Amino acid sequence: MGEKEKVRVKRLRVVLDTNVVISALLFRGETSRLHTLWKKRAFRIAASREIVGEYLRVLAYPKFNLTESEIKGIIQEELLPYIEPVTVSEKSDGVCVDLDDDKFLACAEAAKADAIVSGDAHLLSLKSFKGCPIETAEWFLRKFRQGS
Repeated sequence: MGEKEKVRVKRLRVVLDTNVVISALLFRGETSRLHTLWKKRAFRIAASREIVGEYLRVLAYPKFNLTESEIKGIIQEELLPYIEPVTVSEKSDGVCVDLDDDKFLACAEAAKADAIVSGDAHLLSLKSFKGCPIETAEWFLRKFRQGS
């Protein structure tokens, strides 16, 4: 089975770093294609309660100038329907230089994720975690360009 068929047959389970989600939802550009793809259910977003909490917290940053109602709408309509909830039983403390990034690694391990997509230099420097590749949004999106 070729790579093209694999992408269509098996929907990837992907952990999205907060910076990627915010870029996909709020800004135009290449990363916004991720939003289109997850809404088409081309892949599943694997996220723990802690990660969803961070998405919510970051959307509320004053620099994004979103009202409480807008944030609620984004979470309820653009994210939650596409998230596969993941329960993390084992934390991955101290793996990443930025300890706040360890939650993405723990989620990927618990979800048996196919990839972690991030724009964070600390995560990207690891290249992979327990067999799960850590990729930029651009690299991840190439898989879908090649498949279409």
